[in-house]
Amino acid sequence: MDEMRLKRLGEELSKARKRREEWDAKVRDLERRYKEAENTCIHDMVHAANLTPEQLAELIRAAASGVPYVLPDQNPASAESGNGAGTEDTDSYFDDEEEKEDILR
Repeated sequence: MDEMRLKRLGEELSKARKRREEWDAKVRDLERRYKEAENTCIHDMVHAANLTPEQLAELIRAAASGVPYVLPDQNPASAESGNGAGTEDTDSYFDDEEEKEDILR
């Protein structure tokens, strides 16, 4: 009787180890796919912000040190005219003068 029990426990152990290997492989695959999706998301955000690698590095350094970081003006037209950031024409954003004044107050 002890030999039968031992054999049955050995079979269960073997099956459990096989299932564990399958789950470990599944976890590794999901971790890889998650990392790829995360990297794609980060890449898309950087691309959408139109950041250069140097600007991204500067942004990360500033974030790590707690220093506020303001992206440089990336609109060549305003840079050429000398207007600088924050001086763009706001008239086109509002339907009427009252709405503009309410928001700017």
